[in-house]
Amino acid sequence: MVLGVVVAAVLGALFFSAFTAFTDTSVDGPGERERVAYFADWNVANRGYSIKDFVESGAADRLTRLQWAFGHVSQEGQCHIPEDADQPWQIYQRRYDAEESVDGAADSYDQPLAGSLNQLRKAQEDRPNLGASISLGGWNWSTYFSDAVRTEQAREEFVSSCVDLWLRGNLPKMNGEPQGGEGAAAGIFDGIDLDWEWPGGNGKEGNIERAEDKRNFTLVVQEFREQLNDLEAETGESYTLSVSLSNSRELMESSYEPEVFNLVDFATVQGYDFTGSWSEVTDHHSQLYAADGAPTDASVHSAVQQYLDYGLPPEKLIVGFPGYGRGWTGVPETDFGRFAPASGAAEGGYGTGTDAYVDLEQRDGLRFHDPLNGAYWLYDGEEWWSYDTTETVRQKGRYVRNEGLGGLMLWNLDMDPEGELVKAMDKSLAAD
Repeated sequence: MVLGVVVAAVLGALFFSAFTAFTDTSVDGPGERERVAYFADWNVANRGYSIKDFVESGAADRLTRLQWAFGHVSQEGQCHIPEDADQPWQIYQRRYDAEESVDGAADSYDQPLAGSLNQLRKAQEDRPNLGASISLGGWNWSTYFSDAVRTEQAREEFVSSCVDLWLRGNLPKMNGEPQGGEGAAAGIFDGIDLDWEWPGGNGKEGNIERAEDKRNFTLVVQEFREQLNDLEAETGESYTLSVSLSNSRELMESSYEPEVFNLVDFATVQGYDFTGSWSEVTDHHSQLYAADGAPTDASVHSAVQQYLDYGLPPEKLIVGFPGYGRGWTGVPETDFGRFAPASGAAEGGYGTGTDAYVDLEQRDGLRFHDPLNGAYWLYDGEEWWSYDTTETVRQKGRYVRNEGLGGLMLWNLDMDPEGELVKAMDKSLAAD
């Protein structure tokens, strides 16, 4: 560990001049930027991370918007909550006892709303500026997006179902539980986020794909905008519409029409997964800039620039950063494992070659920060991990301000249970 600190210090000295010039750049653009993070509802059960944890970490006081992952798109092309999944129980039927609850008050058996959504409502009562969007689709639940948007009638019915379920809060009663009913979750969500992965294809195997998906995505975004405007006129409230975008130039060009950007309030660009253990060579999966000698030139900066060139207004572009790392095993010692051949994926707690920030911070090994390129890695002589830390998040925040971009987004909160990355995001985006 001592050696790791020494090596990191040496690297820092080598990069000091360039780093100083980078951080001293003057800041333009809006003073208040979006601080966004995803809450993965399945991790309440899977990892014990609850809305109370979100509040007690301080993250709830530092965000402008929480993105709830995910809303399901049914085979019938509707927003719905799958009855045969654990989601109904966890998000609105499970009664919390006093110790689990945000406000220390236990739920009653027959109250109309319980579960994580009720806990979020309690958190919002003391935080009126904390917006919340339901994010639709994601990697696993984008299967039927193409069906939902294939015709004008399908789009109208799809959007209407999403507005009714998530914004009006008309939750279904199911599985013999008393929760749900008209307006049971009204007012919790004030936004819709479209995370179709991906219009036109290259998503999860089994997704329905059509040649016209790219155009139909624009049309459904337009339909969402129109129905949200109608809802605003009805309620007097404001509603946010956003989209989640791939970092791939190929997917950008095949999935999105530039006119989409005029219809949304903001768009998050995935500034991560530039590489991973599917590659035979180690590399950074979320670096700000690509270093000399890197296997590819993929980076946050290149992803941002391609969208700016494509017509996304800078003030609407939110840079996503990961709360997890990508790792390899069987990595030789040359250059401390950086850009080196590997024998396979390292073992992580979040799947093949993947582990959370909080767990990576506890691993043994040498640690290196490249301040010139906004990259960080961990090497123990066998395994090599690339991930974001508070240092790299602060660099990305300065980059967002320097470029006049709209803010930062974290995927996802349970990987940062103490709110360290969220705190770094918040502070880095604060105006001087």
